[in-house]
Amino acid sequence: MKTPIFTGSSVAIVTPFTEDGINFPKLAELIDFQINNGTQAIIICGTTGETSTLTLEEHIDTVDFCVKHVAGRVKVVAGSGSNDTRAAVLLSQEAEKSGADGLLHVTPYYNKATQRGLVEHFLHIADRVNIPIILYNVPSRTGVGISVDTYKTLSKHPLINGTKEASGDFSLIAKTIANCGDDLYVWSGNDDNTVPMMSLGGVGVISVAANIIPRQMTDLCNAALSGDFKRAAAIQLEYSAILDGLFMEVNPIPVKTAMNLMDMKVGGVRMPLCDMTPENLEKLKAILAAKGLV
Repeated sequence: MKTPIFTGSSVAIVTPFTEDGINFPKLAELIDFQINNGTQAIIICGTTGETSTLTLEEHIDTVDFCVKHVAGRVKVVAGSGSNDTRAAVLLSQEAEKSGADGLLHVTPYYNKATQRGLVEHFLHIADRVNIPIILYNVPSRTGVGISVDTYKTLSKHPLINGTKEASGDFSLIAKTIANCGDDLYVWSGNDDNTVPMMSLGGVGVISVAANIIPRQMTDLCNAALSGDFKRAAAIQLEYSAILDGLFMEVNPIPVKTAMNLMDMKVGGVRMPLCDMTPENLEKLKAILAAKGLV
């Protein structure tokens, strides 16, 4: 039996940019905002953090800055995935040197590895670090998903702690929890899947929406963890328009746009991402205004 790296709500935090690079003072503000609103872990340099457009130096420096600024107040999980296993090992070892509490490893994108290839990839990484790993299953982005059998094999490694499940496949999720139990914890990777996933035994969420509504996502998860699914469901339904609106275009375009509309000044997205269409921008403004966020 393993202990989860964290339980409850964590934020897949955005990376604030200036024209020249990363806005580290703003990142510090965002981290403090999360911690002050009950967020249990900062997930740095993930999809929402635009890790695919960070240079290697920026990636390593951002993780290091986050760990130092958090200073043990909550857990820090560093995105370290790559479609190059050697690069994934390098990023993982650098995050460990910085003092990260855990690692987040997406399935290798573009390569479309076989299930055997996924096992060999993740075990190769896990054998070369000393901190726990959360797998990340998001086949809509990577082109390959993790099977139940693969999850069960990987769960036997002492450092493979769990998975961020963003497949939307509740049959897969239920079978994974049933087969792996406390050897592999499950976090929701989709905000709108959080309550049903936690009702099956999930231990929290790695949230995009927490960038703008951290207290609400914290309250939702705390209610679910205490067994009050009626209250958890009520919170999710109350904010369902926001959870949907933040994905009307590819993440993190809408959430960064929302944060700027809320005067959080996080900068734009890096190409090949681009600004929202005018039509969707007006829709997003209306959604935020309905909840008093702008």
